[in-house]
Amino acid sequence: MTESASTSSSTHNHTDSDASSGKASNDIHSESSLDASFFASAESLSVESIEPLKRTFASGRTKAYDWRIAQLTALKKLLTENTKEITKALHSDLGKSDSEAWLTEIGYSIHDVDDNIKKLKSWMKPKKVSTPMVAWPSKSFVIAEPLGVALIIGAWNYPFQLVVTPLIAAIAAGNCAVIKPSELSEATSELLSKLIPKYLDNTAFRVQEGGKDETTELLAMPFDKYFYTGGEQVGRIVMTAAAKHLAPVTLELGGKSPCVVDGETNLEVAIRRIVWGKWMNAGQTCVAPDYLLIEEKYLADFSQALIAEIKKQYSEKPKANKDYGRIINQRHCARLISYLDGVNVIHGGKHDVADCYIEPTVVIQPATDASIMQEEIFGPLLPILTFKSKQSMTSFIKSRPKPLAAYLFTSDKAFETSFIEDISAGSICVNDTNIFLANHELPFGGVGTSGMGSYHGKAGFDTFSHQKAVMKRGFRFDFAVRYAPFSKLKLMMLKRL
Repeated sequence: MTESASTSSSTHNHTDSDASSGKASNDIHSESSLDASFFASAESLSVESIEPLKRTFASGRTKAYDWRIAQLTALKKLLTENTKEITKALHSDLGKSDSEAWLTEIGYSIHDVDDNIKKLKSWMKPKKVSTPMVAWPSKSFVIAEPLGVALIIGAWNYPFQLVVTPLIAAIAAGNCAVIKPSELSEATSELLSKLIPKYLDNTAFRVQEGGKDETTELLAMPFDKYFYTGGEQVGRIVMTAAAKHLAPVTLELGGKSPCVVDGETNLEVAIRRIVWGKWMNAGQTCVAPDYLLIEEKYLADFSQALIAEIKKQYSEKPKANKDYGRIINQRHCARLISYLDGVNVIHGGKHDVADCYIEPTVVIQPATDASIMQEEIFGPLLPILTFKSKQSMTSFIKSRPKPLAAYLFTSDKAFETSFIEDISAGSICVNDTNIFLANHELPFGGVGTSGMGSYHGKAGFDTFSHQKAVMKRGFRFDFAVRYAPFSKLKLMMLKRL
């Protein structure tokens, strides 16, 4: 297939439920375009009931430390025994190389489950807290108890890891779960539906494949926790569904993550790390640098070095490079290509819609109201904007919705401090991109329209737990000062206490 500057109408092997209806979803992360129909009567549901999972949870079996460890160990076994099959599925869905599949999905998940196994006992221990004098003598502590049956809705860009890592947290916290993979990543969804029942407790965990209809039906069910990874549009729908049942919800969304480059820093290393973070998974990463800001005087040298580094990492012919992936489907490929209309492309831009391929592409000085600057890109396009000063770059970021991540490359400690203090983002990483996700001690989550709630490590355990407050008292020293009838003396004593 020849590369061209126009889109192709050829058929690709990925299905797309929106495309089949002639209606495109604005939610680039979602597996399908949902609507308010999840309020419909549950009588017509074809998805299997969650009542068996509710009964399993009610039995108390999932609360035991030994059960949780057994399930986590089985999940690790799933990962280690099926590495080749998982890698093959990820390549089929997104063209991921073996190395990228291991780094971002399989190895990452193994590290996460190992961390949970190692620390679970300490996380489960009741946490002692102090007790005010008025309640003496007594003991106060907090117990992390599981929430119940969780719904985990994954995304297609990291279709294995974004299902498995929240599942690890749900298991560690002692919950049951229904896992809904994205139907756009067909091969991975099918593999998960085959492997999960083989390794995990079938009375506690279930995989539900399907598209819009199945997701809509799941959202109508009374889960005890809703966990969604995707975009803002469907995130609102999931939150509305959770509100119907007054259930807690975690939304891992996205947004336009900025990357500020101080031209006086170590540009060679900075550019290498920016290229790695931006074009990994063909740019389909929720925390990938979405746009780059640099002072005008550094643009020429920076852009030339950036293009050279792109060629170094992905060669002169990235289409033939085994380390460069593909866009999930033709619809998303066409969406990305449309962002290049009327903008100044200084590198890349070649594409082959039939192959779901878009070359690593660099755009300079797009209008701030252009689609490429209004929509989350979620692909291999990097716009660069210039400013007169560092302060003006910071002000520009603050004027926009809060991002999932923000990046700063600088050797200026004062600028670094002010950036961390002034910019509200889910996460901030200084002098690198994406790598902060490797630290499971850091909670990962958004703020504002980029999400709510967090997970990874202890944060994930807490997300799927209720922090139950407990106070234990004996019957000695029952002071009458708190009981009626009251008096001025009792009031004075209460104030002192």
